[in-house]
Amino acid sequence: MDLTPDPLLVELRKALRTSLARVPVRPEVNGAPVTDGAHGPTRAVLDELEAADFERSASAGGLGLGLTAGVLVSEELGRAACGNSYRGDALAADVGAPAGAAAAGFEALPVGGGVTAAPRPGGGWELTGAATVDDAAGAGSLLVATRLDDAPVLVAVPAGAPGVGLEPGCRPPVVRFEATPVTAADVVARLDDSPGGPLARARLRQAAYLLGIADGAHDIAVGYAGVRRQFDTRLRDLPAVAFPLARAMVALRATRAVVYRGAWLIDAAEETGSGSGPVSGARSGSGSGSEPGAGFGSVPGQDEAGTAPVVALAMAAETARDVVRSSMQVCGVRAMTTELGLHRYFRLTAAETGRYGEPAALWRLAGAARLDLARRTRHGAPEPA
Repeated sequence: MDLTPDPLLVELRKALRTSLARVPVRPEVNGAPVTDGAHGPTRAVLDELEAADFERSASAGGLGLGLTAGVLVSEELGRAACGNSYRGDALAADVGAPAGAAAAGFEALPVGGGVTAAPRPGGGWELTGAATVDDAAGAGSLLVATRLDDAPVLVAVPAGAPGVGLEPGCRPPVVRFEATPVTAADVVARLDDSPGGPLARARLRQAAYLLGIADGAHDIAVGYAGVRRQFDTRLRDLPAVAFPLARAMVALRATRAVVYRGAWLIDAAEETGSGSGPVSGARSGSGSGSEPGAGFGSVPGQDEAGTAPVVALAMAAETARDVVRSSMQVCGVRAMTTELGLHRYFRLTAAETGRYGEPAALWRLAGAARLDLARRTRHGAPEPA
């Protein structure tokens, strides 16, 4: 991996940051922290920059920047405390579904199903249960994570299908299913842990979004601590304030390295033809912009690329919770007012860190995969196909 920042991605980051700075914020301390979903205020920014073409391969008319570019977009959306109107369309493109879809039910992976699928007389299944959803009102269809025959799959369900009820008043929004019929034709993808698969790519985009949320909150805290004075000195010159901010910076840089390395692993695997994702022609030597990702050596094996998204998501979720909490403590009561806007990052963290699975469950999943790899290596067993 080339650690030199890619000039194209550096300029892309600048363009995103400048454009997102003009997006109106919601300063109120109650209600949803941002306007989320496919028709949120960030949609005009992403359309203007043609973000839908970033990950699309050059052969399909896109820019062929790979998952690294999608991760960068997600990070900048989180850093600006904006709703993530990118991830739904990116996931839809991965599985060949129309744009304007909203993901639902990913918080139940990998341990179970918030939405269950029971066999239906005459064929097909009926979906029952509740799940969080990206957009409660503006989505044309829902991409629902569930299990069929004990295998996680992604099912496309029209937003107006029988038995579908949206509850936008919840934070995050919730969709409920009551005997909603689906057929085999509605199954658009398997949600396995294959490198480059839709689940791996979605996890890395979410990890980058959480990284951006933590980075944005930390930036506000550092700025406030640099101007606020106590005991005739700046707050950030006091060890009790400076040390937590420094530890948070270390955590952010380590998490950024893990997230962008995960994206590079998938891009590199697809460039060599060993990945299973839909995007080809990725730029495997890309950095992450102002701070390059971390990674060394040649293109890794499937096992390393397979666990990297899980590790990145678990680490980013824990980093977001720790860094945002420390930032709130540094800013004191002003963090909970409209003066700094830090409360938006706090409420986003509460809603987003468990959206694609709780960190503890993700760490167990990654640990089980590493143990399985160790056993196969010890006994000389071949890697799974």
